[in-house]
Amino acid sequence: MRLGTVLPLVTARALGGREFTYELPDGVGKGAVVSVPFGHSRRRGVVVEVVDDAPAGVRPVPVEKVVDELPPALVDLALWLAEYYGSTPARALELVAPLRRKRRKEQAPPSERQSLEAEPAPERLSGPQVAALERIVAALEAGGGHFLLYGATGSGKTEVYLRAAAAALERGLGTIVLVPEIALAPQTVGRFRARFGDSVAILHSGLTEAERRDERERIVRGEARIVVGARSAVFAPMHGLGLVCVDEEHDASYKQESDPRYDARTVAAKRAALEGAVAIYGSATPRPESWERLERLELGERLGGRLPPVRLVDLRREAGYPLSAPLLAELGAIAEGGGKAILLLNRRGVAPALHCRACGSTLRCPNCDVALVLHRDECLHCHHCGHGEPAPEECPACRSLELARIGAGTQRLERELATRVPELELIRLDADTVAKPEQLAAALRRFRAADRVVLLGTQMVAKGHHFSGVALAAVVDADTGLGLPDFRAEERTFQLVTQLAGRSGRDAPGRVLVQTFQPDARPLELAARHDVPRFLTDELARRRELGYPPFRHLVRVVVAGPDEGEPVRLLEELRAGLDGSGADVLGPAPLLRLRGRYRAQLVAKTAEPRRLAGRAARLLAGAAPAMRRAGLTVVVDVDPQSL
Repeated sequence: MRLGTVLPLVTARALGGREFTYELPDGVGKGAVVSVPFGHSRRRGVVVEVVDDAPAGVRPVPVEKVVDELPPALVDLALWLAEYYGSTPARALELVAPLRRKRRKEQAPPSERQSLEAEPAPERLSGPQVAALERIVAALEAGGGHFLLYGATGSGKTEVYLRAAAAALERGLGTIVLVPEIALAPQTVGRFRARFGDSVAILHSGLTEAERRDERERIVRGEARIVVGARSAVFAPMHGLGLVCVDEEHDASYKQESDPRYDARTVAAKRAALEGAVAIYGSATPRPESWERLERLELGERLGGRLPPVRLVDLRREAGYPLSAPLLAELGAIAEGGGKAILLLNRRGVAPALHCRACGSTLRCPNCDVALVLHRDECLHCHHCGHGEPAPEECPACRSLELARIGAGTQRLERELATRVPELELIRLDADTVAKPEQLAAALRRFRAADRVVLLGTQMVAKGHHFSGVALAAVVDADTGLGLPDFRAEERTFQLVTQLAGRSGRDAPGRVLVQTFQPDARPLELAARHDVPRFLTDELARRRELGYPPFRHLVRVVVAGPDEGEPVRLLEELRAGLDGSGADVLGPAPLLRLRGRYRAQLVAKTAEPRRLAGRAARLLAGAAPAMRRAGLTVVVDVDPQSL
């Protein structure tokens, strides 16, 4: 009798790690996704091990059927992920074994509809590109390696990915290419399809379930040997993986914000290690963690030209906001002489807050302790829970009519641009305008084809796009992230400004304007000089002194519940259980209420995140029945990207 250890895919923390023994059909082994009788119902489960004997007192029953097959390495990856991120094996296995929907109709691969046209391949590589590629190919031959591919925007990182993928294919190996957001997928897919045709698949959350099923089947059959996608593409069911490319590796979007809260960059490193593959992390503004830990392959300066000069515009000396006189002059030059502009304002809506001048109150969401954002429809919206209400004509607290719109968002910027420079075509790119991948691809095609055009939007406009004819890149308000209570605030501001500057002047002289109320801030001064090494050197010295990553890891535990005091009480019990772990534990501390639930958090600094998260997960599993009765939910967040 052939037996296997099966983990049923149940979400409950108390059951999510329990193993059960079942009889397996002949030929079925580790990685099989099976339907099994479980209690009074049926559940999907994953075979994690083939065993010789059942535990004492257990009489196994047969699995009902095999519904899917996974590469065994993905099972190992999921079990590691569950332990490292303090989740349950069942929740982690669901990432690699999504539910398969029945086929309804044949359809063209989504990569055909969601790709942009690519520029032709260069006739020859630069010296640094050749050296980087030789090192990567040597690592492919040697059975793996991890590299930071660092170079200015436009220095040819994507071409190195393409050549490395070709080298992997020549050796019968597949490639996964990760991008931080769906917004970057069309351009990347287009570049890879131009070289590798229909062997390119696409995976991200913007696909329909049917599209994801079709793409996964192409990958399993070996028809698609190159997979491009956002976070979840790291779990592509590819056999014979040889290369993982993590583009724009600095981007915080690689962090999943629901349980299990994995970081796709860390998971990519683990998958590469498990399969003897090469992992390449590319960025013009690398994370301090990558700069400190990884072997660097440096590409140097931009190919075919210098980076554009950056001008800091001091908004304390300018009357116009959000459009200063220098920015209007630059836009006027484009309206007169042609060209394209990209404007970044990292806030949606018309105004990020409605404030009463009489009593000082700010209109806030009734479910979340955050300000409501005014949108063009004259309604106030919460960007956390989706609550909406009409904007009042008077203050609800004191009945004053003196309601002021504080700050500016992308909708207000769009309106002011239409008024001040009507000659320019406007294309807005934010979460309010791009609901589907096809809409995103269409907007980017419009921008590529147009002249006298402005692409304006949130941070997605600053990330990795390569368009010819961009004469101006501007940050409308560079201070939006500097004041956040987060040790990464300066890093993110530096990255955002430097990345946006790189969108300008790739094939012609370009200009960059950065509007700020803090022109002397260190991140802005160094970004204006494109001085990445200096910023990273200073940042690493600061973090070493404070015990922040990469010198120690952070583990964050967040509890939410219907009653104000319960989250703090649970975390106090958890903190007591973590005594003796060797970690520096901070808190518990209350957080902003969100979606009607009170929250609190505990933060630990540790050199052993896996051990600490595992200990926390075991303590929380023991407390699961009491948590259920109190209506509490908990998230363990290892290496959080925000606090």
